[in-house]
Amino acid sequence: MARIYTLVNQKGGVGKTTTAINMGSYLGYFGQRVLLVDLDPQANATSCLGVDKRAVKSGIYEVLIGAVPFGSQVLHNPRFKLSLLPSSPALAGAEIELVEMDKRESRLSEALEPARERYDYILIDCPPSLSLLTVNGLVAAADGVIIPVQCEYLALEGLGMLTQTLHRVQSTVSPGLKVRGVVLTMYDGRTNLAMDVVQEVRHFFPEEVFQTIIPRSVRLAEAPSYGQPISIYAPDSNAAKAYMNLVSEMLRQDGITTPILE
Repeated sequence: MARIYTLVNQKGGVGKTTTAINMGSYLGYFGQRVLLVDLDPQANATSCLGVDKRAVKSGIYEVLIGAVPFGSQVLHNPRFKLSLLPSSPALAGAEIELVEMDKRESRLSEALEPARERYDYILIDCPPSLSLLTVNGLVAAADGVIIPVQCEYLALEGLGMLTQTLHRVQSTVSPGLKVRGVVLTMYDGRTNLAMDVVQEVRHFFPEEVFQTIIPRSVRLAEAPSYGQPISIYAPDSNAAKAYMNLVSEMLRQDGITTPILE
């Protein structure tokens, strides 16, 4: 049965999609069967993995509105060691269409049920907003949410709002919702501010913050333009090593022994 984690932060530019892609690729690197669900109408995860979002004929939009069952839309990339349920600009229309549908908050959870036997991990990349699509992502997060937080001051301001949203979803439609982990991203050790943010976030989430911190990296910023995860684009970079360590840390917490890889 797959573990389902939803990556969420209503603030844009915090490394959420980057984290979803690279956690997914390194989970595959460690032998896990991985599905990445692009739940963002901007389709950044889809584009960053080299798929033309304008050419997507059937993806998460069609699955959400019930036009097609889950399955044939999934794109598998053996080189990246992960599968993708792509997004397209059509997903923007789902915000309006979902409002009138039955069980509108749990459409994604129900649609992904057949996938739970096929994968070890399902990662859901939400849009940078607190929308109905994001609520669907939160309800589908059977094993918790992962929150990427940029190591800059403004990133702290949104944590309170995000926590309130999580509590609302928990109290209304998803009682089991929990924070699985917090990933500190874009860390620049040369600044006192970055270190202060790390301390503040660890105070805010005393038990949930991963020990591994993702550094700022030119290579990491370049990789999406080549349609590749960092594990392929620059596997020897500090950012690649950080994401490998992050995934290894998560697997250990999940009770999965990671192989020793050369």
